[in-house]
Amino acid sequence: MYDLYTADRERTGKTMERWEQAPEGYYRLVVHICIFSSDGRMLIQQRQPFKRGWANMWDISAGGSAIAGETSRQAAERELREELGIKLELPRPSLTIHWEKGFDEYFIETLDVDPASLQLQPEEVQAARWATKEEILALIAEGRFVPYDRSMIELLFYRRNTRSSVTLPDASMRKKP
Repeated sequence: MYDLYTADRERTGKTMERWEQAPEGYYRLVVHICIFSSDGRMLIQQRQPFKRGWANMWDISAGGSAIAGETSRQAAERELREELGIKLELPRPSLTIHWEKGFDEYFIETLDVDPASLQLQPEEVQAARWATKEEILALIAEGRFVPYDRSMIELLFYRRNTRSSVTLPDASMRKKP
């Protein structure tokens, strides 16, 4: 079961079942976790061929819907643990995107891990590996990656080194008190 939210992102106390569409005027919460290596590559996973939605395609590190009662952070930590076997306390989301029927929260973290050591969830994940931005964009162009907009992938790679919403090129651009 998933919580339903208002447009202002308040829990309504109502829930919906998995695979149902959120009713008009209600929204759901989805989380995405992007794990980057210290050299700037993203850990990507390949979905199982029998997975509903984007079967056999590559995707960002981990993600899924928050279940009823979870915060976005709890959902992200659970998805990361379930899908890849990574136990990690995540900071607050780096990015929130509103879409027609919900809210997508992106968590970005740096962690150097050997993909061969991961405990992949057999129901969801068949493989994991590191990829550069260019490799991911090529997989999208080939139709082998979940169809994110090119600009979204570029934004995620940009945000891995930036925690503020505005990046000033130098101190001379800052307003003086």
